[in-house]
Amino acid sequence: MQSAALGAAALGAIGTAAAQTQSSVEKAEHDRSGTNPIGPDNPPLHDENRDSVVPPITDHGNVQSFKYPFAFSHKRTQQGGWARQVTADDLPVATEIAAVNMRLTPGGARELHWHKAAEWSLMLYGNARVTCLDQNGKPFVDDIKEGDLWLFPVGYPHSIQGLEPDGCEFLLAFDDGHFSEYDTVLLSDFVEHIPRDILAKNFGVQQSDLAVLPKQPLYIFQAPVPQTSLDEARRQAAGNLGLSPETFTFHMSGMVPTHKNKFGEVRIVDSRNFKVNNAVAMAHVTVHPGGMRELHWHQNADEWQYYISGNARMTVFAAEQRARTLDFQKGDVGYIKQTFPHYIENTGSEDLVYIELFKDNFFQDVSLNSWITHLPPALVRAHLNISAATLQAIPHSEMITVGYSR
Repeated sequence: MQSAALGAAALGAIGTAAAQTQSSVEKAEHDRSGTNPIGPDNPPLHDENRDSVVPPITDHGNVQSFKYPFAFSHKRTQQGGWARQVTADDLPVATEIAAVNMRLTPGGARELHWHKAAEWSLMLYGNARVTCLDQNGKPFVDDIKEGDLWLFPVGYPHSIQGLEPDGCEFLLAFDDGHFSEYDTVLLSDFVEHIPRDILAKNFGVQQSDLAVLPKQPLYIFQAPVPQTSLDEARRQAAGNLGLSPETFTFHMSGMVPTHKNKFGEVRIVDSRNFKVNNAVAMAHVTVHPGGMRELHWHQNADEWQYYISGNARMTVFAAEQRARTLDFQKGDVGYIKQTFPHYIENTGSEDLVYIELFKDNFFQDVSLNSWITHLPPALVRAHLNISAATLQAIPHSEMITVGYSR
């Protein structure tokens, strides 16, 4: 019996060694096949996208690109700020959400306007004053800072203006991947294309009073920095109507994390805690060095990502033996189709911070760990050929962020 057991152990060791040797040979051949004798055509891009230059051996098949850097976008610069966008024209896979990155100087104003898509936003830097008019014609005014959000529904007129000391920068997301900032309805553009006698009749003034109206769209322009306090601005806007009972902003900067562990934390904001937000659900994720956003997928919507800081890599599995791995840096946009499983690994020495957006009222996801640990164990072991001890060691609940525990 003892010799039989020793023989089995020896055979197992030989099998393991053989498998490791085979794996080493495959990796060596893979790495050698990935060499480029004449060097990369663009060294900086080569260095930032190493998993595209030499993909992991687990990548396979043709998977549509799911990355686009904002740095490739045209920057529309005007006195008072700038804007650049990423839409389905730039990233064809991104059919559900389009985005704009915008900067406003102190006093710089994104002029009064409205859209045919809902506008969600995250303040990335600085401070701004926003205004909106609700469905009952009542005004809303608020001041927001880094880490805060807003949501303006379709057709609700609104504005954004940078405050002291250095204006602001923010990310806008729209619940239509084909939406373009160039399709916005601007107040200045609107009144320019209405006959002056009609405008005068509508406003109850003389045509001569309107000779000073802008002759072209403002879009972004430099205006005086607001000098009134928020309370005074609200009082002035309210007039005899009163303020809107709706709240179009969400101060995430003071929010306690929804989930937190030693590998990272996440703040989830959707219609459950931001009541007016019926268009875009969000997870704001921080992954510490050595950690990763666990393997998961989303059953309710495509996932649109924006990388705020740090470095990451992500593999997306597209079924039918198709998988692709890409690297991400600050300012990049990522996109994953509904139900496609993926992870996001922190590959740098600093915190990775990014957001996940979904065209839906609620945030939903499925954790691979949680799923396979809540099935009959024999069924899972038959699928994965793992031991009972290995299965037991897998986290038995959704962790969001994971890493090596030992």
